[in-house]
Amino acid sequence: MEELLKRTLLNFLIRLSLLVLPLLSFSAQAAQIYITDYASDADAKVYVTQYQSDANCIVYETAYKSDNDPGVWFFTKYKSDARATIFYTKYKSDASLIVYFTKYKSDARCRY
Repeated sequence: MEELLKRTLLNFLIRLSLLVLPLLSFSAQAAQIYITDYASDADAKVYVTQYQSDANCIVYETAYKSDNDPGVWFFTKYKSDARATIFYTKYKSDASLIVYFTKYKSDARCRY
């Protein structure tokens, strides 16, 4: 019984580290985003709202991929450089992510 508990705990810790370590490696730069013309190619369908209170993410668009704050997006020209691929949708009901673009970097954040 004790051996089974140790194995279960070890498996849990291994899985947790596999999830956390890749996220830590992304913290050194802004989320690099590629915009696709096809919904089937996208990791997320994004709806842009006019109201900050409706948004899951308040996004600040940066010109520098070295910015590393939450909610800061750098748009890349190349899909291979992107951390995520998004498709803009016209309909809020189709979206998996609702964003509001802010003028101020200090307002940027995401809540999921």
